[in-house]
This record gives sequence, C-alpha cells and structure tokens, in this order.
Amino acid sequence: MMYGCQQNLISPDKHLVAILEFICSESHKLTNCGIYYARQLYFKTYKIIGKFDLEKEYKTNKHYQVLYSQAAQQVLRTVAESFKSFKELSKKYRKGELTDKPRLPKYRKKGGLSLVTYPKQALKLVENQIRIPLGKTVKRWFEIDSFYIPIPSNLSFQEIKELRILPRNKCFYVEFIYEIQPVKTEVNDEYVLGIDPGLNNWLTGVSNLGTSFIIDGKHLKSVNRWYNKQLATLKEGKPQGFWSTKLALITEKRNRQMRDSVNKAARLVINHCLEHQIGVIVFGWNEQQKKNVNLGKKNNQSFVSIPTGKLKERIKQLCQQYGIKFIETEESYTSKASFLDNDWLPTFGEKPEGWQSSGKRIKRGLYRAANEELINADCNGSANIIRKVIQRGQEGFPHKRGNKEVSTTLKFDLSRVSRGVLTRPQKLKFWSAKKTQSNAVLTHCGVSF
Repeated sequence: MMYGCQQNLISPDKHLVAILEFICSESHKLTNCGIYYARQLYFKTYKIIGKFDLEKEYKTNKHYQVLYSQAAQQVLRTVAESFKSFKELSKKYRKGELTDKPRLPKYRKKGGLSLVTYPKQALKLVENQIRIPLGKTVKRWFEIDSFYIPIPSNLSFQEIKELRILPRNKCFYVEFIYEIQPVKTEVNDEYVLGIDPGLNNWLTGVSNLGTSFIIDGKHLKSVNRWYNKQLATLKEGKPQGFWSTKLALITEKRNRQMRDSVNKAARLVINHCLEHQIGVIVFGWNEQQKKNVNLGKKNNQSFVSIPTGKLKERIKQLCQQYGIKFIETEESYTSKASFLDNDWLPTFGEKPEGWQSSGKRIKRGLYRAANEELINADCNGSANIIRKVIQRGQEGFPHKRGNKEVSTTLKFDLSRVSRGVLTRPQKLKFWSAKKTQSNAVLTHCGVSF
C-alpha cells in the first residue's frame, strides 16, 4: 500500500496562530518528556522503551492532557519508534553494515515547536472544512473545543488517512496523508532510461529508444547562490547560532523553491517514460557522495545544497505508482569510459591494473571518443550507466513492483543509442514561466504553473 503526502501552507488569523502555537509547543514539551524517560531507561537498564510504555507513564502529565488524546499518543509513539530505530541501526553497525555509529535520540531545543498528528477518526468534515479537536482540558481552560482547516479542492475527505500540523520557519503547514492507488500503464520492460545526475545539467537521460534529454539545473544553482549571499550578509558580525525572522523567511522561501523543483523535475522524467512506454529507469548514484566531497569552494556549496537525493526518492515513488522498475546503481567510471568504444566499466575499487579509457573528456560538457567524434559528456555518462547494469545483469537485480519484491535479469538492446542521440539532447527548463518554449514543454508533460 502506497501513501502520498500533500502539504498546504496555512494562512491563519491571530486566533488560529495562538491555537497552532499552543498545540505545537505542547507537542514539543511532551516529546522531550518522552525522550527523557526513554533515555533514562536505556542508561539504567540498557532496554529500549516499548511502543505503548510512554503512554501509560505520561497519562497524568499536563502536556499529555492538554493535547487531544490521540494526538498525544502519536507524539509518544513517535518517540518510541525513534528509539526502536536506534536499536536496529546499532545492530547493523555492529555487523559492519553501517559506517557511522548511531546515537541515542537527543532532546529538542528549548522553546521550539513540534509536529502534531491527528488520525482520520479524530477528524470531521463540516461545510468543506475539517474540524480538528483540541480536547477536554483546553475546552475547560479556554472554552474552545476545536479549530478548522479548509479541505483542499483536489482531495476528498474519504481519501484522507491522517492530518499533520507542521511548524517550520515561522510558518504552519497542514499535511494530508492519503492512500495512492497504483496507475495501470502500458510500459515495456525492454525499454530503459539511464539517468546521470549533475549540477548545471541536473539530470541527463538517455534511453535505448533513441531519445535523450537534459533537465537544466542552472536555476537551482542561482537560487542557492542568492540564498547563501543573503545568509552571509544577515549573519555577518553575529554570534554562532544566530537566527531571526528574516533568516526564517528567506530559508522557507528557498525550501519551497527546492521542493517545487524536485516535484516538477520528477514529473518530467516519469512523463517521458510514459510517453515512450519505458518500463525501466536506471539511476546512477554513489552512496554518501556528498560526504567529504572536494570540488572546490564554490562547487561544493552548490553540490551539497542541491536536493538530488530527494529528487531520486521522488522519482522512485512515482515509479512504484506507475509500475516502472527503478534500479539504482553506482556510477564509477561511467563519465570517464567511452560508450561509443564500448569500454569496460569497472566497479569502484576494482579497477584492473592498466585500465584506460579509449576516449577523453576534453572540457565541461564535451567528450571525445577514440575516433575523434565529439559527443555530450553527460549523455555519454547516462548511456554508460545503462551499460553498467547490463554488465551485472546476469546476477539479477532486486526491485519492487507494487508490493512484491522481485528479481530480474537485465538485457537491453542499445543499438539505437547512436552518436546523434548522444550529441543533441533536448534541453528542458522547468523553472521558466516566461519563455513560450519552456511552457510548451511543461504543458506537454502535464506540469502547470
């Protein structure tokens, strides 16, 4: 079963702001109470708190009682789940499956606000608005028993499974959790799209059908650069840890732009697959590739700030919804090796002695093959990502189709990936609302402004 999350910004009046701040601050305090009890239990007995133990312990706590009972239960269960995750990660660390040692959940900073979650059974629909209860204690203190949030026009009340109030950077959001139904599509598992992530070219895709495209990432770099300049100006001469309303506003604006970019770019990729009946996506990705990266001061700042990992996960989610296989593979030597010359692609750390590529990347964006032919360097990398999984295809790749874990052997025909495909990819600019060509591309792909 798949679930989606729709996030809407709340524009509250001063009365609703007071209510939201109150319940989120109480959730914050109750979270710290739960963390304290769970930490002390671990320090004294080395036991991990049970899922329902905190609810039994804190039923008489004032922070528990001022929240609606089911919302308070969700807060404490989330704390218990975080300690359970710590236990599971510790087991993996001892087995050598993790490189970084996990740590116990820490306390939240004093005076903060925290997430509040309401299950479906606590909600009611009243005249196109969702009634959210506050509990008997709040009613007794303030004579208020509920507040209301408008229901989105693209969701029905029956579809909603859970509602969350999320405070972030001086703003409040409402998140609607709903069940996603799989979409039946006609895709062919013999058609594959290789994706190579980058910076200026955020995603470069090449398929064995003879199509290629580049999703432009220069706008994202520009957004990050402007944000970092504003950040440096506002923090100049201020102590470490300084924060202000202005910083919160520009940070939230930047985060919204990033989230919007991730959704639009992922939709462009999926719609390209659906249009050409592509049934497999191979995404080149190196684990912890942003850790200890050394691309220079300017490139480091852009590379680390671009949410490529979130984009990968978003594409993966949409693949599950539309029945497309998603395969993630490490991309070592895919940019260095020549696709046209069929160079062998070694795995990172296993390069044979004396291995050398036939071609060479002569400058940014341009690759020269052994016969002096020039092609796009990122397209060369994308095509090699497909070749990399073909080399390992006889081992079988585990992946999910729907809710089932299956394994498949990969054999793709790359005869239609010619020099022309690797030389002239289509450039997609999802971020421009002014240029007619960009609007046409997005409209064709089902993205609206």
